[in-house]
Amino acid sequence: MDDERRAQCVTAGVLTAGRLPASRAGTEPVSTDLPPSRAARAIGEIGVDAIGARARAALERGGRRAEPLAAFPSSPYLRAGGELIWVSHRLPAAHPRAVRVASPPPAAGEGRGSVRFGALPAPDVRACALPAATGAGLARARAACAALAAAPDAIGAPRGLGVLLVGRTPPFPLEAAVPQVDALGAALAAGDAGAAARAAYPLLGLGPGLTPSGDDFVGAALCVRLFAARVEGRQAAWQAAAARLVAAAPARTNEVSATLFGDLVAGETYAPLAALLRALAAGDCHGARGAARALAALGHSSGWDMLAGCVLGLTGGLGRHARTNEGVGSRG
Repeated sequence: MDDERRAQCVTAGVLTAGRLPASRAGTEPVSTDLPPSRAARAIGEIGVDAIGARARAALERGGRRAEPLAAFPSSPYLRAGGELIWVSHRLPAAHPRAVRVASPPPAAGEGRGSVRFGALPAPDVRACALPAATGAGLARARAACAALAAAPDAIGAPRGLGVLLVGRTPPFPLEAAVPQVDALGAALAAGDAGAAARAAYPLLGLGPGLTPSGDDFVGAALCVRLFAARVEGRQAAWQAAAARLVAAAPARTNEVSATLFGDLVAGETYAPLAALLRALAAGDCHGARGAARALAALGHSSGWDMLAGCVLGLTGGLGRHARTNEGVGSRG
């Protein structure tokens, strides 16, 4: 169907949900199958190309409408059905809360208010799925993770708390985290859930940005530690410790980061971190390196923070060399 005929149909109010009715002359329907994202644009909705399971459930509860957050009106996070969702035209990675839309949503200051979404596709739950917890898988994961951590330069130039992987002290304000990171690593290695919770608490909210480094780091460490606990039979103690930290997070950090921290602890995470854990559990060092690179590319330092947390959670340590004070004096 040409553009002129489509425009006439839209003006007449007959183009809905990607379908055209039969003409008044009684002929067969002219066309039926506009892609959902194009159909949504035609009727003033934002088309959805891909969606996470949690985001889909939230939008279904909210009648496919979402509102900007009062505290972060220009962020990509909206509220739908009582849940936060992450909406973007160019998502860097799949996530259970993520919604990849066909066109950029209205920006703050451009009349952005309630946003209505078009038809919701089925969620892809495989991309963010963690591996099955088995004894053999955990042993492979720890060995492969140690090998990965021994060659961090193959992943890229670290940022945030990721610099601990190469033996450097992180820059201000993260250098204050080093004693707590060491204490957390010792508690994780000893299997002491209570000590781990006490060491992790001061790290929550530490660092700049919408998702501070401390939140991403602790969340990833707990995510993999809970994975190990399912194998080792000490799940209750670690779940209780994780629950205390999740309950404390809203008072330590912002709403967006506290929500994502809770997801991460629960094993609902970004696709690259899930892919990394699957590769590690399979003993696939090559695949793990590729997934680690994809993870490290997330955000300014979020991916590196999660990678460092993953290594700490599986091995109980970070870095093979004595730390230097590179970057400590930079407080700008």
